[in-house]
Amino acid sequence: MFKAATVVGKEPFSRALGQRMGNELVNELRRKPDACWLFCAPGNGIEDLVAGAFDVTGTENFIGCTTDGEISSAGYSAASAVLAGIATDQISFVVSSVSNIRGDGNFAGKQLARALPPTSRHVQLLSDGLTGNGSAIANGMTSVLGAQIPISGGAAGDARQFKQTWQFIRNKVLSDSAVAMGMAGNFKVGTGVRSGWFPAGIPRKVTRAQGNVVYEFDGEPALTVYRKYLGPLASKLPAVGVQFPFGMVDESLRLGEDAILRAPMGLNEQDGSVTFAGEVPEGVTMTLATGGLDENLLEASSEAARRAMADLGNDTTPAMIFFYSCMARKILLGHRTGEETSRICSVVGRGVPVTGFYTYGEYCPSRRDSGCQLHNETATVTVIGLPSSAI
Repeated sequence: MFKAATVVGKEPFSRALGQRMGNELVNELRRKPDACWLFCAPGNGIEDLVAGAFDVTGTENFIGCTTDGEISSAGYSAASAVLAGIATDQISFVVSSVSNIRGDGNFAGKQLARALPPTSRHVQLLSDGLTGNGSAIANGMTSVLGAQIPISGGAAGDARQFKQTWQFIRNKVLSDSAVAMGMAGNFKVGTGVRSGWFPAGIPRKVTRAQGNVVYEFDGEPALTVYRKYLGPLASKLPAVGVQFPFGMVDESLRLGEDAILRAPMGLNEQDGSVTFAGEVPEGVTMTLATGGLDENLLEASSEAARRAMADLGNDTTPAMIFFYSCMARKILLGHRTGEETSRICSVVGRGVPVTGFYTYGEYCPSRRDSGCQLHNETATVTVIGLPSSAI
């Protein structure tokens, strides 16, 4: 038995709204869920919203976070709350959390993973998008679980205020934290990730960097190089930064289809450094990238879904979609933002429930058994499937 559903609330956040959404979800599932996800805009009343939904759904396996836009089976929405749930006897769930991730991210990831059962076959990861090193968290989790266990999820947002994000586990509202949900049982997972961005500059080698801060490209201050890349658009920094990320090129100096993108998040006029939304190893070669036409981004979203379905394999029925997309894509797509979810559902199946959000970073393996990576500027799709004989 497996049933998934999503409900949306657009009223001011309150305990009553959380309770109403919880009741609607229980009615959709025809029983209390075994696992829940709550994604919502930042704002007043979050604690009450979480408490109300948690009280009614009655499951300890409850995680979520604030976002830059919410995704449900009804499509894309903003300034809303989305509650998703699964009721099943095919999958067991366990949640975990870790705080103070701005410290040692690798250690935090290991702690998060060690609190999950070794039988976990898939993990959903939600972390603070403004603190901590998401790449290190993903690496720490992978070192415990193994690269063969797909980890997917997103970094929490705060509607582009860039002040503070929130993470939820059960009825607790946290910050500077990461939460995870491990899944074990009779199911399969397919993942896919694509960006739709292409190179727009001469590749440059990172000659000095630490963590997610790049100080020099080819011996020049990183900020100077960035401004040279942008030309007249440099006067619009930092606002224009998310539209012009950097991509790590391959040995042929090309921005390959599995390239890792990094979005600039901060500029330091004093030391000439650029802070990115993910780790940048010293010694890698990077180039400026651009998204170009809306259609490039939308086709990449469709391709991410196709890759997830191919990864899921034959004789498997898709049962739930998790879609995590970068907030930069939403900026570029504008009024076409809702088409991303629509295209993914067209590939996977119109009747398959979907949830997720617009993120400050996306967690997903680039390929099967490659281990989880933190991406920027991408569309990532995870499909939970059941053996056809189990439906």
